[in-house]
Amino acid sequence: MTAPSPCDLLANGLGEMFTCSQVGDYTRIRTSYIYPDGDILDLFLRTDGDTTTLSDLGETNRWLNMQTAAKFRSRKQDRLIQDICLTHRVEFYRGMLLARLQANESLASNLMRLAQAALQVADLWFTFRTSSVSSIKDEVEELLGEWRISYERDYKLPGASGRSRRIDFYARSRQRTSLIAVLSTGSRTNAQALTDRTFATWYDLRGIKISQTASFLSVIDDDADVWSGDRLSLLAEFSEVVYWSQPDSLRAWLLG
Repeated sequence: MTAPSPCDLLANGLGEMFTCSQVGDYTRIRTSYIYPDGDILDLFLRTDGDTTTLSDLGETNRWLNMQTAAKFRSRKQDRLIQDICLTHRVEFYRGMLLARLQANESLASNLMRLAQAALQVADLWFTFRTSSVSSIKDEVEELLGEWRISYERDYKLPGASGRSRRIDFYARSRQRTSLIAVLSTGSRTNAQALTDRTFATWYDLRGIKISQTASFLSVIDDDADVWSGDRLSLLAEFSEVVYWSQPDSLRAWLLG
């Protein structure tokens, strides 16, 4: 007796919720679920010897990446994806959401788990969309903790002008003391204002740098291409300019 095909199993278990078609080595399963922009969620089944794998072939991850101009996800966002996978007992492997089916497991139940995981990961685009400079500051704060660098956030210092200047982080390692300004925006206009304001802050605090051998760090969130090279050069006159996409450079500077 011929074993039932995956499509037969789905038809018996979930009826019209899914439709099947053969695409190369995969059985494409078109679900009744959609991504937030209306695209249909497709899942793909493949059997290789004794191993049967159900996957989205990375489509959810690609869709998510297309919703933002950011080059990198934050560590917090990556943890959210891992938490979703843990909840639904699926894997996140090389950008793909996948479930490995055991011999006695129901195809229909695995499909439902994987589909729910994909939808929840796709819904993270709301958190990506509302990401702001505060989230970047949270990431910097997390790294300082990991590197065991003592710090104070939103630290205020008097400038030469008599005006109080607020610094994002006042960090102290055994090697040096650092004042850190975090610059993050998706707007060219705001980027210009941020760099000008930060330059004014460093200029006003230049006496502290000379008297206490404190280093000034301007951390640039380079996820979006909004920064003027000329203005970054001005910042570099009074501070070390490091890029958020290169955290190792930040660590090397802070730890000396």
